[in-house]
Amino acid sequence: MSKQQLLQILEVAAQFPPPENATIADLRAWFETINEQTSVPEMHAIERIQAGAIGVDKLIPDQADNSKVIIYYHGGGFVFGSSRSHRVIAATLAKLTNIPVLVPDYRMVPDYPAPICHTDALAVYQWLLNAGYDASNIALSGDSAGGNLTLSTAIAARDQGLPLPAALVMMSPALDLASEGESHQTMRDAPLLTPELMGLFTSLYPGDALDVKSPLVTPFYSDLHGLPPSLVHVGSWELLRSDSETIVKKMLAAGVNAELAVFEDMCHSWQLYAPFLDEGMDSIRQAGQFIRHHLSQL
Repeated sequence: MSKQQLLQILEVAAQFPPPENATIADLRAWFETINEQTSVPEMHAIERIQAGAIGVDKLIPDQADNSKVIIYYHGGGFVFGSSRSHRVIAATLAKLTNIPVLVPDYRMVPDYPAPICHTDALAVYQWLLNAGYDASNIALSGDSAGGNLTLSTAIAARDQGLPLPAALVMMSPALDLASEGESHQTMRDAPLLTPELMGLFTSLYPGDALDVKSPLVTPFYSDLHGLPPSLVHVGSWELLRSDSETIVKKMLAAGVNAELAVFEDMCHSWQLYAPFLDEGMDSIRQAGQFIRHHLSQL
């Protein structure tokens, strides 16, 4: 429906390419700058809190249902991104659900080697449980690398005997770090997340210390039995499309209530363009409806 909208957005974005010969610090600054230009829905309050050792932005919408909470793990290849760069998604999700959203600033590579980011992601969930939130009132969500953290957190919680969250939402999760899926070969001309950028991410994460198929860095090959109801969104025009298609097939085979929605002509992280792109808003709206439904069922 809105491929023309997306093409116009990509044309504008192409005028602000990443700096040449960029350091990691340069890339992080560039990513923050291009995303801070996007308008964000007004919140009742945005609080900076500590979830144990991890700094977290808490986005509180008007008329918030404070008995419930959503954790949103931001994307960025485990290398860049922040609670601020992905605020448009988190704030829109908060506004559409009337549920506070927590966005952790988990530690990233190369400053902190894998699997520290996974340890941080689980720690925020444990902090909520220790703070008195019932697991049935918690949803986990995230895009790209954050989608990986969403799934890995639920699996780690299950394996450690913790109560499980009510729902998972993953947007274009980055799971197939070995790039074996069909779309990793056929979608090499897809915008934004290119093979070159994916190569940078996988060279830094997991690095030389861990295998790209290790359960410490990706839940792609893990036992998926007993996980909460899950919704996965992916674009038809992106390198990671197969990651989503495959993980949903695996989840269904494991008896998980899992749904896949493929958004035609959408590229990686199209939700970041939500204010200007119909499908961006549609994706976040559907995510919110899924979360509200499953949180209200328990």
